[in-house]
Amino acid sequence: NTDKESSWFKPLGAQTPNKFEKFFQPCLAEIIGTMFFVFVGSMSVIENPPGAGRLQPAVVHGLAVAVMVGIMANISGSHFNPPFTVAIYLCGNLEVMMVGPYLICQLIGGVFGAGLSKVSSSNRYYNATGGAYKILQSETQLTRAIFAEVTLTCLLTMVVLLVSRNKKSKTPLGPFLAGSTVIINGLIGGNISGPCLNPVRAFGPAVMTNYWTYHWVYWAGPIGGGVVAAALLRFILGDNNLRVFMKS
Repeated sequence: NTDKESSWFKPLGAQTPNKFEKFFQPCLAEIIGTMFFVFVGSMSVIENPPGAGRLQPAVVHGLAVAVMVGIMANISGSHFNPPFTVAIYLCGNLEVMMVGPYLICQLIGGVFGAGLSKVSSSNRYYNATGGAYKILQSETQLTRAIFAEVTLTCLLTMVVLLVSRNKKSKTPLGPFLAGSTVIINGLIGGNISGPCLNPVRAFGPAVMTNYWTYHWVYWAGPIGGGVVAAALLRFILGDNNLRVFMKS
């Protein structure tokens, strides 16, 4: 295995990937995986009964992450999230030429996923906010929201990096642990910022509903959290290959 392999696990075969499998297939997988994640996540909010609270969206988002990560891991690395892509690149596990295409494909997938949810629930779409993040209504909420997005995304990204990139903690339980972390974050941060944890999860519904109020929070917070998580791996928690100093 190379340090820059996209899989969370060992490759299924020893063959050298061709151009399609090395570039086009991972990009298409990022579109498809992000699309279904945003679709399922948006529908969990739209179809959440009034007064039901945070449990259904939190659990559905977590299960969606676990499923999509598990089935796409050996194809694209199952990023589906710009902070993950940035953090994995900063940890040296993604070629720079793939960063831009991955981010673009995630945005495309997010818009497609939100579009699917709009088509699937057109009668209720706008009344249910279309799955967009409308919890932030005043500037007094911003400090707490940004802090929550940075902290919770850092936790999630740290889990992803530790179970997928760090030799000391790499495990096939990665999809389960990532999904469980999403559920935990959803339950504890639901009334603060959503939480979003993923800019494209906010971007897709924002495009479909044309709702951009405080949208920047869901970019600045999660990407900031991803960078902090990468720093934790690079300077403290990473194995000998990941750490940037005190190598054996």
